[in-house]
Amino acid sequence: MRWFYRGLAGFFIALAAIGVVLPVLPTTPFLIVAAWAAGKASPALREKLRAHPTYGPALRRWQDHGAIARRAKILALTLMAASWGLVWLTVDRLWLIALVGVILVSVGLFIATRPEHARTTDSKA
Repeated sequence: MRWFYRGLAGFFIALAAIGVVLPVLPTTPFLIVAAWAAGKASPALREKLRAHPTYGPALRRWQDHGAIARRAKILALTLMAASWGLVWLTVDRLWLIALVGVILVSVGLFIATRPEHARTTDSKA
């Protein structure tokens, strides 16, 4: 199973790398899955992903607190709305347009209801 998780982590790291240069492909969700799989296969690789200067903070925020930064939420929700608009303009099957809409609204609600900041245990914060 260790090799399976290692391969899965590598696959999602590759998808994330592609997402860096292709604006239509998300990067952070792929890195979250890669960090999870890497943690199963190699704790060192997981920590390397969590320490990454660009993507590490978002990964740590999600893994440690289930939080998504406001900027990431706005970007995700905006791109989801644009995606649905593209589906609406290009697909001629009403049931498919509605299905995509229901899925996007469900995912959008999940994203919108995540906390934006890490929870603190300090009462002074």
